[in-house]
Amino acid sequence: MKKRFAAFMSTVLAAVLCACSAAPKDVLPNKAAQPTEAPTQQAQTTQAAPTEQPTPEPDPVQQLLEEMTLEQKVGQLFLVRPDSLDLSQTQDQINDAKADGVTELTDAMRQTLAEYPVGGVVIFGKNLESPQQITQFLDDLQQASDTPLFTAIDEEGGLVARLANNAAFDLPQYESAAAVGTSGNPEDARAMGRTIGGYLKEYGFNLDFAPVADVNTNPDNPIIGERAFSSDAATAAQMAAAAAEGLRQNGILPTLKHFPGHGGTNVDTHKSLPTITLSMEELEAGPLVPFYAAIEAGVKSIMTTHIMFPALDKEYPGTLSGAVLSALLRGKMRYGGIIITDCLEMGAIASRYGAAEAALLAAKAGADMPLISHSYNEAARAAELISRAIEREEMDADKHNAALLRIMGAKEWLSMQ
Repeated sequence: MKKRFAAFMSTVLAAVLCACSAAPKDVLPNKAAQPTEAPTQQAQTTQAAPTEQPTPEPDPVQQLLEEMTLEQKVGQLFLVRPDSLDLSQTQDQINDAKADGVTELTDAMRQTLAEYPVGGVVIFGKNLESPQQITQFLDDLQQASDTPLFTAIDEEGGLVARLANNAAFDLPQYESAAAVGTSGNPEDARAMGRTIGGYLKEYGFNLDFAPVADVNTNPDNPIIGERAFSSDAATAAQMAAAAAEGLRQNGILPTLKHFPGHGGTNVDTHKSLPTITLSMEELEAGPLVPFYAAIEAGVKSIMTTHIMFPALDKEYPGTLSGAVLSALLRGKMRYGGIIITDCLEMGAIASRYGAAEAALLAAKAGADMPLISHSYNEAARAAELISRAIEREEMDADKHNAALLRIMGAKEWLSMQ
């Protein structure tokens, strides 16, 4: 991605440098070339020659955003699976985990990327055949996109590891995050992050939807369980922050999940909407502890969860709540990185709001990247809703531009790894 982003930014920088070096059309005559009255001796001794201030170098990311159309800007908010870029595929084909997946760039996908730019792709198991195949596929996708792509995957280690659990990839395997967490030694989690980050980088990935920062306090939790490092908040905090650092050390952007905490539920958010009835004080002492630690350690990407937290917002689940995303995460917790939602096509959200409509609500609440990964048409409809809201001033354009600065800033960081 380094070469891809450098080439992309060079176009912007070239335009900036040309603009800076060109002489302005309406220039006053050079006063130094005209005869002037000699200054008095007193003036010569008391007046100092003015010091020229150097022209500040333009911010390439800011300059880039100024060059982008609204459609291009909104497209950067969305990550889609590569199958959905082939508009000839039905949604049933895309959703069927047993059906053949897209494993190479087609002309149809290339055309979609050219006409409807997106911020990145999410790779699923059906897109993986071999190390050589996925490396070539991701490189081809990057080359086909006008803007550098996030290339994302769920690679937590343990149960959720699309690469390590694929027999075609001879990779180190971990029993679970919980097994790593039993040692209580953050170095074990950091080593895990470095190992996973190493092979992700080798294949061309740059964003991992990991580690899980949840505190697994409910033994009946059907979806988190051993994916969490611990049922103890302090241990989970140390281990998740260390795992994230290990990923970063190999040039991978980690995404801690699921804010503000999914460990206390007994409901799977893929199917329905849970409620966690903890008070604010209990949230601060438990589920929020790992996220505070991660923010302190400099994490730049956090994924939200589809859960009701009545102590924070009685109307909207965390993913769609301004009280959760803007007031708590951005405000009280002073988080300045990317906020990406969990997939809005999950049952907890799609069945109540619709994925595209939820994307608009999430963006208004403070999410930078509303995740609609399975349906390109639904993502496109969400992009249209957000664009229309910005044009009608129903959504704060400054908030949208701030989200883009965070996204493009993260891509710039990735380009230097």
